[in-house]
Amino acid sequence: MNEWTSEKSEELYNVKLWGSPYFSINGEGHLEVSPQGKRPGLDIYNLVEDLKKRGLEPPLVLRFSDILAHRLKKLHNCFNEAIATHKYEGSYQSIYPIKVNQQKHVVEELLHFAKEYTCGLEAGSKPEMLIALSMLSTQKGSLIICNGYKDSEYLETALLAQKLGLQPIIVLERYYELDMVTEVSARLGISPILGIRARLSCKGSGKWADSSGDRAKFGLNAAEIIDVVEKLKKNNMLDCLQLLHFHIGSQITDIKTIKEALNEASYFYAELLMMGAPMKYLDVGGGLGVDYDGSESNFHSSKNYSMEAYAADVVATIQTACKEKNCAYPIIMSESGRALVAHHSMVIINVLGVEDMEFDITEKEFDLTNDTIRDLYQTYVRINDDNLLETYNDVIQAKSESLSLFSLGYLSLKERGQIEKICWASLSKIKKIVKRLELKFDELEDLDRTLAGNYYCNFSVFQSIPDSWALKQLFPIMPIHRLNEEATERGIISDLTCDSDGKIDQFIDVRDVKRVLPLHKWKEGEPYFLGIFLTGAYQEIMGDYHNLFGATHAVHLHVNGDGYKVEHVIEGDSMTEVMNSVEYERAHLIEAVRRATEASLLEKQMTIEESRLLLKHYSESLMRYTYLNSRKNNFAVVE
Repeated sequence: MNEWTSEKSEELYNVKLWGSPYFSINGEGHLEVSPQGKRPGLDIYNLVEDLKKRGLEPPLVLRFSDILAHRLKKLHNCFNEAIATHKYEGSYQSIYPIKVNQQKHVVEELLHFAKEYTCGLEAGSKPEMLIALSMLSTQKGSLIICNGYKDSEYLETALLAQKLGLQPIIVLERYYELDMVTEVSARLGISPILGIRARLSCKGSGKWADSSGDRAKFGLNAAEIIDVVEKLKKNNMLDCLQLLHFHIGSQITDIKTIKEALNEASYFYAELLMMGAPMKYLDVGGGLGVDYDGSESNFHSSKNYSMEAYAADVVATIQTACKEKNCAYPIIMSESGRALVAHHSMVIINVLGVEDMEFDITEKEFDLTNDTIRDLYQTYVRINDDNLLETYNDVIQAKSESLSLFSLGYLSLKERGQIEKICWASLSKIKKIVKRLELKFDELEDLDRTLAGNYYCNFSVFQSIPDSWALKQLFPIMPIHRLNEEATERGIISDLTCDSDGKIDQFIDVRDVKRVLPLHKWKEGEPYFLGIFLTGAYQEIMGDYHNLFGATHAVHLHVNGDGYKVEHVIEGDSMTEVMNSVEYERAHLIEAVRRATEASLLEKQMTIEESRLLLKHYSESLMRYTYLNSRKNNFAVVE
């Protein structure tokens, strides 16, 4: 048998497909990150051990600022190369939609890296507009795309931002917003810069297909756009209309869908120019996907196009329409938030314990005076290369019959337990033979899933990767070390919440969705870390406090070769902070427990020392991380 290598682990976990050029496995069997795509990179396992020494225990969010810089550079380079190739008579400007990741340091870092380019911000709500105004307050001429529902206060703030030297473009999402803008503009004496969001007939693809089409939530249809133009002309405000915007959904999987939407929107833009509007910008919205599984397909967790192909199609399609209509080329803008920030962030979790469904048994464990148990045990002993299917069916039938007999009162709990143990051991023995002989049986395809170990991990699915639960989004997940060892086990991942949905049992695969993840044998007392990758878009801001597990520690890092610098540490929520969010005040909590201890002291149910110790633990726990301390294992292997 060939010795297991890091290269085999790279293939097993598809690292080169979803992780290129940022992730690879080094000679020590550790995953490393190379933010600029140049090896050697930073050893992630050694980094996590360093952070633990600093007192930052998993679960951890690691953000690599240099990946943000690299993604932003790549996006602009792709568009600039497409513009040069097609001799496009216009330019490109990126717009970062704040909703994708509103974390202050993420937005600051993006704007810092964007200084050599032209980059603005998109706000989909009043709070996001206020963030954008503050972040860009010293960057004269910067664009703020003002989307979402608006009230008079929103519009007043946006218009007044022009006085700071900014360019807020108020995008009309609903027809009635035009009257609001007109009234506020007249009252302040400030001419607005307006945009229109077109409701395209073309529908998106993937999970967000309903973001466009005739029944889309936002946007003006063709008749409403004509009415807006006529009303602007009547009010001598047509010169305010400068932008056309559309959005056909996030994570567009199929390039054909993008091209169809671009074609329709390009003719909208050209027609508006021909109607007299001094159009300047065409905002193609978001949708540029991320290949989470590396399959390069139109599967919902992938995409069948590259960033280069996306940029080329955007430029070429808009150019074709403008040439045909003989009109000026627009400045192209895209709101490619997911493609910019997904790669830069990962979640590191530690395994606390494993419920292992595979084990061997011995004769002395069972009461062989019971005919049913004795016969089933003999079935287990007789399992061999030639009777796998026959034995498998016998075991499944025996397990089913034992459940019925127990429900009817004919089996004791002890007898049922022994029968189940023999059944599990039999299935485990069958699986080992199937693997050794490399056999394929349709009936046995689910054995991996049936016998998968339950790897209990120190995190909350609902807090760290809510899209995994809510949308069945697939994220690359793999160990960050021991990758020069063969992952002989198959498991699913369970979190700390007391919710049956608090688990991950679907994993990336090039051809299909895996129902189990290859993992290593867990060794009690030794650290075993898993990484969840490409989590930088939407996950943190959409996380919830299920079971009051709060935000995790987040560490911003700058990588230089195989070295690093910790730029920022944002400590995760303490128990006090999480409890405050649901109206529990620390002082009141402590006082309630103190009163209870005093009552117990009077009744002589506890000693003064016990009451002091309880109050000490209670008070100190309120100030600690909501997750478990990995230095004290809270789970044991269950066999």
